[in-house]
Amino acid sequence: MHEMSLALEVCRIAEGQVGLDRLPQVTEVGLLVGTEAGIEIENFRFCLEALLTAPPFVNAKPALERCPGDDLRVTYLEVDDGSPED
Repeated sequence: MHEMSLALEVCRIAEGQVGLDRLPQVTEVGLLVGTEAGIEIENFRFCLEALLTAPPFVNAKPALERCPGDDLRVTYLEVDDGSPED
């Protein structure tokens, strides 16, 4: 199941962007997934949900968007900075 390998890499990318100490503050991970990327989308979602709700993350959610082509990329990381929302 290569979806788990891909999900682990997404977690590594998040860690590289926000740092290990801020991973519990990540609330959402946005991903663009191409229809020709060779990824079983529901398996990928399941793997991401399993990893993003376990330490060092807390309750992050994956936000998957389908697109034509073979893209797979992290499009954004939503991080709770502790300030009240507007």
